[in-house]
Amino acid sequence: MTALVEWFDDLDAVAADAAGALDRTAQPCLFDRLDWFRLTRMHILPDAGIAVVRVASGDARAWLFLIDAGSRAAAPLSSWYSLRFGPILSEPRDEALIECLYRAVSRRFDRVALHPLRNAEPAPLRAATLRPFTSRVSTNWIVDIPDAGFESYWAARPAKLRNTIARRTRSHPVHISIHRCFEPSAWTDYENVYRASWKPTEGSPAFLRALAEQEGSAGTLRLGIAHDAEGRAVASQFWLVENGIATIHKLAHREDARAGSPGSLLSHAMFHAAIEDDRVHRIDFGLGDEPYKADWMDMPRPIYRIDAYRPTSLRGMAGIGREVASRLARRRAVD
Repeated sequence: MTALVEWFDDLDAVAADAAGALDRTAQPCLFDRLDWFRLTRMHILPDAGIAVVRVASGDARAWLFLIDAGSRAAAPLSSWYSLRFGPILSEPRDEALIECLYRAVSRRFDRVALHPLRNAEPAPLRAATLRPFTSRVSTNWIVDIPDAGFESYWAARPAKLRNTIARRTRSHPVHISIHRCFEPSAWTDYENVYRASWKPTEGSPAFLRALAEQEGSAGTLRLGIAHDAEGRAVASQFWLVENGIATIHKLAHREDARAGSPGSLLSHAMFHAAIEDDRVHRIDFGLGDEPYKADWMDMPRPIYRIDAYRPTSLRGMAGIGREVASRLARRRAVD
């Protein structure tokens, strides 16, 4: 395939060239949109050198959003908030176009890191003369919702979870509100719960707030807040619902309210609203293999990282050597 290749070091230039092909109306997935990369750039990687490659063949185009990490190495324009990453296409998946994309990367960089990946197919990288090494780095839990709705979904949950919800509803009732537009007071509750939770300090509160404001305007935000009998916010959850899929981005509860299971009570209400009101066909629990997710979900899917090297360069050969040695050492440790 013959493809035209262009590199960009500025997201405004990417936008002008894409002419709407990376906007919400053209890309059904949040993580494939220019708005997502703008937020990541602004709040998390403000000093990174942008290296976005676009290849085009006829009307079909593909992009890969990278940063130049120096020493002829590239990393993804992503962060701990990114639930998926990879090539973005204007048309249905085209392996030949993806191969052209990676071939362009191999001409500029000796190493490229790609993560988090839901599809770790190495064939296009190999075809582009790169040597890929794949590692499993996380898990993505999902559940597909039966046509019968919430009652059918809930009946399939473990008895222990269903009994816990029933008991806590009686012993520790909470008042739940689910906000579909951005409301500063509700966001303050979210942040207060997070600060009082077991979770580490938030990586970029400004990023999350900007995302909530953006998605609230678009109508995809579902911000759930649970208040106890004293009116104190004790649990919060940040979901987005779009194109029939509900994605759980963040959740937390106050550590001093753990005995009442407010997070589980809020989850029950959020699942019910997503299934009965939004009529989603899938719920996605983001990244992480925490044991409690298995109670709410049905299918764990692996998440990967690929480090690919150009074997015709000294840096690439050195990277391949390190990868091979590291894998041999781990194998011997297991044996």
